[in-house]
Amino acid sequence: MAPTETARRNHDELFAGQLPGLTASDPELVEIFTNFAFDETLRDSNLDARTRVMVQLASLIASQAMGEYRALLGAALTIGVTAVEVKEIVYQAVPYVGMAKVSDFLHTTNAILTEHGVQLPLPGQSTTATADRAAKGLAVQKLIAGPERVEALRAAAAGDEMHFQEYLAANCFGDFLTRGGMDLPTRELLTLAMLVSLGGCEPQVKGHVQGNLNVGNDRARMLSVITALLPYIGYPRTLNALRVLNEAAPAVPTV
Repeated sequence: MAPTETARRNHDELFAGQLPGLTASDPELVEIFTNFAFDETLRDSNLDARTRVMVQLASLIASQAMGEYRALLGAALTIGVTAVEVKEIVYQAVPYVGMAKVSDFLHTTNAILTEHGVQLPLPGQSTTATADRAAKGLAVQKLIAGPERVEALRAAAAGDEMHFQEYLAANCFGDFLTRGGMDLPTRELLTLAMLVSLGGCEPQVKGHVQGNLNVGNDRARMLSVITALLPYIGYPRTLNALRVLNEAAPAVPTV
């Protein structure tokens, strides 16, 4: 089963003139994966190439897939994903994946950007300061999650756990989700991609399905993200994500 013409064309868009690294040793698997990831799933995923690659990069960080990340990052830069966008993907992974897991990806990102002639550090994208990060973060949190949901979470927090709610507002949302470099709907797609790929985060996936709806990403767009991630995260995480999506944003019945 050779790669289809469509698979070859889509692969070459990202990796012009490059054969997959396992072509010589595992040609059958390469053909299966290439046809699935670069033809079959793309037919059912209505994302432009830049958005698709960005959510896949976020997924690969969450999956701790350094080899695939390294290869895809180089491809992302060739199709117009900017250095600022790349850095923002990595930065946004910190509150969701944790610095311990993101650190190596940041070092790799810096090395690849430097190889591509990017001067570091990049212009800062922070829009908050110490005095207003909590207030601005809370405002973005309410925009994404809904004010009633946020107030309910804060009201339900035990007294000795309230600092976690404050961290969510000031750190997760204030330090990261308020940053420039990309719009909020794109950031919510990145968050969804990371949570789906981490596995075991179904309550958070459900919250961010609603968050995506609140910032303008409809069910079809989220379904396209999940479809584009399937070749990289496998069926269990994908099916779990679909179950949560169907609970939070059910398909409209066809007549």
